[in-house]
Amino acid sequence: MHPLCRFAFALPVALIAASMPVFGEDHQSANPVYSKTGPDAQGYGQNLGYPVGLPLLRQPYMVGNYSHYDSLHPSHLVAKAEKPSPFERASTELQVSYRYKDQTLTVQDYLARNPTTGLLIAKGNSILFEHYQYSRNDEQRFMSESMAKTFVSMLVGVAVAEHKIRTIDDTVETYVPELQHTEIGTTSIRALLHMASGIQYTQSYSKTDDNAKLHELLLSPTGPGPIATVKTFNTRVAEPESVFSYASLDTEVLGLVLTRSTGMSLSEYLQTRVWQPMGAEADARWIVDNTGQEIASCCFNATLRDYARFGLMLAHDGSFNDRQIIPRQWVLDATRPANPGSFLALGKGEHPSGYGYQVWLLSGKRRMFALEGVYGQRIFIDPESGLVLVHTAVRTQAVGSPGEAELHALWNGLIKEYGTSLPM
Repeated sequence: MHPLCRFAFALPVALIAASMPVFGEDHQSANPVYSKTGPDAQGYGQNLGYPVGLPLLRQPYMVGNYSHYDSLHPSHLVAKAEKPSPFERASTELQVSYRYKDQTLTVQDYLARNPTTGLLIAKGNSILFEHYQYSRNDEQRFMSESMAKTFVSMLVGVAVAEHKIRTIDDTVETYVPELQHTEIGTTSIRALLHMASGIQYTQSYSKTDDNAKLHELLLSPTGPGPIATVKTFNTRVAEPESVFSYASLDTEVLGLVLTRSTGMSLSEYLQTRVWQPMGAEADARWIVDNTGQEIASCCFNATLRDYARFGLMLAHDGSFNDRQIIPRQWVLDATRPANPGSFLALGKGEHPSGYGYQVWLLSGKRRMFALEGVYGQRIFIDPESGLVLVHTAVRTQAVGSPGEAELHALWNGLIKEYGTSLPM
């Protein structure tokens, strides 16, 4: 069970947006395409109107919950820009094929085979493909899961550039004095960015792992608050910056460092430094704990097109619409391929190329990287071509789903067919 599924009340179906778009199958242009159904639609609650309610991962509620998660918990507003940055649209919708299990498949085959709620592909500033399933639409905000971690790391880069954080080699306790004399307090910001705090923490997505405990404490309306929650994990098992161990704990501490160093909430800092400068077209929401601190490791909610804007900004090394929003060198450092032999060059499983600053590095001959969240949330980015793929989903398996390998195959097919460099 997902660590956020610890509360067992239900919200009415009426919370789902009453006005829905006209659904159709127009594949001639790159305008949004909507479908009322999707793979195993009845299992995902189609006959119930895709209801919203907790537990989060009860399958008939997943579609509704992942597109209305900010109705389930308190959240902070991340306000849209006064003047959204415009998107162009391809006159003909992208058609891409890929190889998977000795078959040649199309992007339409992918959607028919996988519980994807939204899929958007963009290149440069042009949308090439935008499809929604299970009655989802382009005005709904989709929950990020751990894609939010990369948002946090980019804010750290902004805070360094603004001299609010002196250096990422500073320790946590420099900015969060309540964590003095704790193991996490003596850990460097750099180690947190690399998921290398060395603090004992289990994240297997079970009911009883440390990650479940962390999120239960943070999301409980009677929880002890973020400082006391973080102090719960105080056993060092490795020196900082020596062993990679994926831990949402590390991102939560980065969130505390940011709020203390900037004097602003994560939502306000994101809004003023990134969201509005990049020209977001819709409001976003970030879930908060009972003290008003954002859940830094997850729970950011935004539309697909605004996720695409964020991805395109990273594809352009922090620049969007001729404006440098995140420092270019920070984005390069955050997404640089790991050195062979480094503890960050993982070399196995789904991520053979390793890890950067709260961002996954993709295999290949050129620099590519991804924002990832459990249950199928992804943003793939190829800076060389400017290609970005945004994927939201409701997989019933947190990690290791067969759909993950197929999504990577789709991305590889996309790069093969459309991954030529952008003109200079």
